[in-house]
Amino acid sequence: MADRGRSEVDPPPSSPESGPTVPANQREPRTFVVIPAVDVLDDEAVRLAQGDFDRVTHEAGDPAGLAARYAAAGAALIHVVDLDGARRGRIRPDLVSRLAEAAAPVPIQASGGIRSVADAETLLAAGAARVIVGTAAFAEPAALEGFAAALDNRLVVALDARDGRLALSGWLHDSGIAVEQAAELCAAAGVRRLHCTAVDRDGTMAGPDLDLLARVRDRSGLPVLAAGGIRSEADLAQLSGLGLEGAVVGRALLEGTIPLEALRRQP
Repeated sequence: MADRGRSEVDPPPSSPESGPTVPANQREPRTFVVIPAVDVLDDEAVRLAQGDFDRVTHEAGDPAGLAARYAAAGAALIHVVDLDGARRGRIRPDLVSRLAEAAAPVPIQASGGIRSVADAETLLAAGAARVIVGTAAFAEPAALEGFAAALDNRLVVALDARDGRLALSGWLHDSGIAVEQAAELCAAAGVRRLHCTAVDRDGTMAGPDLDLLARVRDRSGLPVLAAGGIRSEADLAQLSGLGLEGAVVGRALLEGTIPLEALRRQP
């Protein structure tokens, strides 16, 4: 497969001489990356508790300023969530462009409101290095394959889990799909990377759901980014020990329970 659009944060592809493909969770561990989150609601950087739009736990001001701060602190990648887009089902390329410019040269991964391959490509053209797709990836049986074929490793599929099932449409809708089944579907469709959030722990500082993350890792065999409840460097060390690719951290960075210096180092 051609190396079109490979993100700066991805390792180079293996050469044909490197032998057969080994499932991600059986490879030698790559460097674990701590990814700061910039969640945007009404053009302000915020943190929500358990994805509830009525429970804003932090107001962090200008999202572009926060992205620039994380970039200056040494982040390898910045996670951008358009909460309004996720709730309303439409993208805001102007927001992505503004945050990509503020974070440069650090790449961003963008999510929120993507409902089609065309939406995803619009955000990539606006400056995102890769995009995270949740709801649209499970909208119909062929959707996963379509996104994977069109976007390759510029695609990350979001598995947002509540009570063991996939939560869609800004976490407002219970799909009825078991998260393990969703992980298997992603692997079968050719998806290259997953982002798994324990919705009930997101923004709570209650600690990550290690069991959920291990199940997604094992059932998919794909690189997994963890999110939800991450509160300390000890949590980061546990996630790294699971062989995950990285962790997306929001509230803990804002409150300082995980220092900005963690963006520069492997736990």
